[in-house]
Amino acid sequence: MPQFSRLSKERLKSCHSDLQILFNRVIEDYDCSVICGHRGEEDQNEAFSNKASTKRWPDSKHNTEPSLAVDVSPYEFSGVDWGKTQSADFSGYVMGVANELFKQGIMKHRIRRGLDWNMDNDVDDTKFWDAGHFEIIPN
Repeated sequence: MPQFSRLSKERLKSCHSDLQILFNRVIEDYDCSVICGHRGEEDQNEAFSNKASTKRWPDSKHNTEPSLAVDVSPYEFSGVDWGKTQSADFSGYVMGVANELFKQGIMKHRIRRGLDWNMDNDVDDTKFWDAGHFEIIPN
């Protein structure tokens, strides 16, 4: 069974409890790495400058404490995989788990993924492809 590294666990601890519940369930069946939970001002502005984010500090859901967003990537033997097909498959799996946990009342919030910002289930209309990004949708 896959398990998170010490660093992934540390990053996940900076996130909202629903994100922790979700990814602690996902890791049971799908090997992945937590790339980023909470981002401070310097890291957020660097992500914006590098075009890894569309938002400056403090406007990202990564900037709250606890973080309302997390970046997670499937893990392959060669390391982190940001490829479109693998990331899309992983994202779909995560959303399936999230929907089930929400229906069961285990999670209190729904989740949005960064490859379907408008939540229309059409990833082809996504202008900012961020398949590893998952965020809390406020109730």
